[in-house]
Amino acid sequence: MADPRFFAVQGPFTLAQLAEIAGARAAGEADPGAQFHDVAPLESAGPEHVSFLDNRRYADQFSVSGAGACIVHPDMADRAPPGMALLLSEEPYCGYARIAQAFYPARQPEPGVDATARVDPSARVGAGCRIEAGAVVGANADIGDRCRIGAYAVIGDGVVLGDGSSVGPGASLVCCLVGQGAVIHAGARIGQDGFGFAPRAEGHLKVPQLGRVIIEDDVEIGANTTIDRGAGPDTVIGAGSKIDNLVQIGHNVRIGRGCIVVAQVGISGSTTIGDFVMMGGQVGLSGHLTIGDGARVGAQSGVMRDVEPGETVFGYPAMRAKQYWRQIAALGRLARGRGEG
Repeated sequence: MADPRFFAVQGPFTLAQLAEIAGARAAGEADPGAQFHDVAPLESAGPEHVSFLDNRRYADQFSVSGAGACIVHPDMADRAPPGMALLLSEEPYCGYARIAQAFYPARQPEPGVDATARVDPSARVGAGCRIEAGAVVGANADIGDRCRIGAYAVIGDGVVLGDGSSVGPGASLVCCLVGQGAVIHAGARIGQDGFGFAPRAEGHLKVPQLGRVIIEDDVEIGANTTIDRGAGPDTVIGAGSKIDNLVQIGHNVRIGRGCIVVAQVGISGSTTIGDFVMMGGQVGLSGHLTIGDGARVGAQSGVMRDVEPGETVFGYPAMRAKQYWRQIAALGRLARGRGEG
């Protein structure tokens, strides 16, 4: 179903192979040797396609889907249309991700340095790297094996890029150390000055930003996201964290492992975020806060106080979820009492 101009499909795969890939089990008497050629959404899938159901609001689409096979939670198996092969999983979306990766594996870069790229003689470039047109690799940079540096990207002096990492077109990296398997998308700006000034009446005095950005293994950073280097301590992005497009991360921020930060979030300087924190789109965090492990922050919330581990907050200013929904309900009752609801 994907456009072949952009994506090369692999396969086909048998139902038995797909079950193994997804970590699922085939239900009923489905033919384990049946072959499938691609993935597709529920509404457009045909007999040769594999689809999935993770969100129950799409159960009606599932019930009439033409997909030949579908990854579903066991609780939804009885909603399947006749003839559909089911792959039962407690985590259907994860199972789909594994199957989609099998049909569309990540392309390995063709090694080579474009003639128009500028690589400083003192830089180290590992085996199997691809450096595309117009890219710049600065003095004493250390590029690991199997890295891809996109067109017109800039890798500054001394930057370290771990094995298997990818830097998208037009991105720039300075004053940073990047771990293995990192993905930095187009236009990202990593390691530029933090916003540090000493205010005074005759004009604000710039404070030198002498720290770095440390990006640990398997981090993904979205397009046009900016991450400031530290003022003295480092800015740190923990292993496995995923940062969406158009996010601003200020100097000295520390983000833990496995965090999810959605588009247009702004994190002010010196805020510490624990492991496995999730932040919805357009969240704003003031500086010098601590967000505990496993906390969740709802979209468009303004966080002005510390958030406890495991706590869920919403609103502006952000408050505990239960308090937020009580206030929404109270406003609704007040509006109805005034004849406005």
